[in-house]
Amino acid sequence: MTEKNYSIDPDADLPISKTKLKAEADAQQAIGKKLIDLSKDKLIKLNLPETLFDAVMEAKRLTANGAVRRQLQYLGRLMRDVDSAPIVKQLQAWEGKNTQENARFHIMECWRSRLIAEPDALQEFYSKFPTADIQQLRTLIRNAQREEAAQKPPKSSRELFKLIRELSEQGLSEQDTASQDEVSDIAD
Repeated sequence: MTEKNYSIDPDADLPISKTKLKAEADAQQAIGKKLIDLSKDKLIKLNLPETLFDAVMEAKRLTANGAVRRQLQYLGRLMRDVDSAPIVKQLQAWEGKNTQENARFHIMECWRSRLIAEPDALQEFYSKFPTADIQQLRTLIRNAQREEAAQKPPKSSRELFKLIRELSEQGLSEQDTASQDEVSDIAD
């Protein structure tokens, strides 16, 4: 009697189990559910493919449970054709689960606090963000200080934070462009 050698080749493509396929489909539907819960502005920022965007907007319109369930399944099917990694990353950032985004937000809050509390902070801020409108910054800082002293709602403080965020995002996009230029210079 001869023994047969049934060795398994680890490099061979094995079929994906039904359980794994079902888990992936459920994960895609969960992403679709999160997309439905987003506002239209955030959906536009995600830059979704047109068919997926239209399907999400249709799901937002539906009210019947069965129709919503079928639409979620359709969204899951559409999500198979889309790279969901950038979508998930942005969703996590908006949910506050992204530590890098949280750290950036904390830095912006510190800048706002320093600008309001410390007179010398404006010059340091301007050295880091030379594209900033210094007159607008001074006005917002002065108004925020007055609101704080009068214990009024922090309207100017919020506007100052928005300005800091815009400058920070502008600075990040310039850094990305600069790093892409450096990579292309190295590659050449």
